[in-house]
Amino acid sequence: MKILVLGNGAREHALCYAISKSPQTSGIFAIPGNYGMSKIAQCNKIDLSDFESIHIFCQKNQIELVVVGPEVPLVEGIVDFFINKNIKIFGPEKFAAQLEGSKGFMKDLCKEYNIPTAIYERFDNEESALTYLQKQKTPIVIKTDGLAAGKGVTVAEDPASAEQAVKEIFGGRFGNGMEVVIEEFMEGEEASYFICSDGKDFVSLVSAQDHKRIGEGDTGPNTGGMGAYSPAPIFTQEIQKQVDEKIIKPTLQAFQDKGCPYKGILYAGLMINNGIAKLVEYNIRFGDPECQVLMVRMKSDLVEMMLNSIDGTIKSTNLEWDDDHCATVVIASNGYPGKFEKKTIIKNLEELTNDNNFQVFHAATVYEDGEVKADGGRVLSITAKSGKLENTLDKIYNSISLIEWPQGYFRKDIGFKALKR
Repeated sequence: MKILVLGNGAREHALCYAISKSPQTSGIFAIPGNYGMSKIAQCNKIDLSDFESIHIFCQKNQIELVVVGPEVPLVEGIVDFFINKNIKIFGPEKFAAQLEGSKGFMKDLCKEYNIPTAIYERFDNEESALTYLQKQKTPIVIKTDGLAAGKGVTVAEDPASAEQAVKEIFGGRFGNGMEVVIEEFMEGEEASYFICSDGKDFVSLVSAQDHKRIGEGDTGPNTGGMGAYSPAPIFTQEIQKQVDEKIIKPTLQAFQDKGCPYKGILYAGLMINNGIAKLVEYNIRFGDPECQVLMVRMKSDLVEMMLNSIDGTIKSTNLEWDDDHCATVVIASNGYPGKFEKKTIIKNLEELTNDNNFQVFHAATVYEDGEVKADGGRVLSITAKSGKLENTLDKIYNSISLIEWPQGYFRKDIGFKALKR
């Protein structure tokens, strides 16, 4: 079957890689894609918000399955649109997509269904939020209610930082009309857990852990993610059982109760402390960079899993994974998540050989004037797997040393929590 992947990041490149291994795949297309993706998919420049043009493209190219990578089209209702056009599409409908589109919606659902999460309050005006802050202890977490590309969360260590974060959100830093969610700070270690649901049943994917902060030692501002590894040692079988029963199942039940069964990937960001997991947030799609490590570890047919999700037969899916340890290190433009220079030249990528144990996933690259150039914040995702995490990371960092890109920045401590164990 011909499959269209929507998105232009390393996550979408990894999805194309996994889709290319499926015996059901006869052709891969991407909108808009990137230079790296163009090696395995036919890339086409269409605005991801232009559903009509995407539909016309699907008709012309006889697309039988649409796979949505990023969250924005999901929140905007692309799944509902294509269901009405009778084209199979993988992902949750618009109502369910509010789990990521609105942090307030997610927290209210947790309260209604007794899902363990941080204590919180919602605010639609700056004055009330600042008054509430005066009575709270720090550290405290300030969140933009809407989508903010992974950058709308501030862990404020002091009252002044908390106040500034609130003022920035209401001042329009992440868009107009945003509300604020203020949460208690949860101690512990984070892990990412993914399931795939058909609206009623679900299958579990493997765990991962990402590094959201820009600086080594998990310091500095939040980013979209600077690296990840899988499996996450902190996510034990006992914790998975607890999460399935107290977090995942009540969430899926909630959407059945509300008349909109949740289909697609559900990504639970967890905080684990003393063997107890609480929900930090939900995402409605594969994480980036977690997707990269999952797709390299995945032995099963990704396309089959997606079709089973759509068709309501997820119970028949038997997922198999490599036992190897997989990791990815993101190379970003220096200055990210702040200002950075675009169209800087990246050399020597051809020195890195892709195979089943090593992949260079492109996040923001273009090919111009005979050169590969960086065209965004997070640019490359160097991914590898082997029997030991130490060896995996050595392979990644040795490979990065071959790349000639003075304007690139990467963390040198990805996986440090797992290595300590």
